[in-house]
Amino acid sequence: MRPFIMDTSFILNFLSEIAYLLIVFGIIFSYSIIKGRQAVINLVFGLYLALLISIEFPFYEQLLGNLESSQAVAIAKLVLFGLFTFLMTWLAARVMPDEFRENKFETLGKKCILAISATILVMAFSFNVLPITEFMTPGTPIQSLFAPEGFFFWWLLLPLAVLFIL
Repeated sequence: MRPFIMDTSFILNFLSEIAYLLIVFGIIFSYSIIKGRQAVINLVFGLYLALLISIEFPFYEQLLGNLESSQAVAIAKLVLFGLFTFLMTWLAARVMPDEFRENKFETLGKKCILAISATILVMAFSFNVLPITEFMTPGTPIQSLFAPEGFFFWWLLLPLAVLFIL
């Protein structure tokens, strides 16, 4: 029996996915410290609305039709999703009350939990809806956690449960 040996490409792919996860979490957590809890709540709602819009967006073919490579199409779709997320988060900030007046490091635990839930949402979107797999090799542990279609509903439900509890 051969001992379990990880090859270099698997380790590099795993490290790139961990880096992606940590960068997303770091950005969202920093955003929560700078802007506050309500901003992350608005971001979560903005992500849900952006998902709905990007799934049903009818003009992908017209906007992306003359792009040649699959990576260029993937980048354009990610940029469009980012634009949808920005606009929907901005809309949520206009509609929702700004009820949490707090210092930057006050309620740090809640900010961390909200950042984790927003990161889960981004990861679930990345491996199920967005073309992030165009830049990552399939089969690593993080993808096996977020990519299965059977888990997608539960990953979508978890941030809503967090918002309900917090």
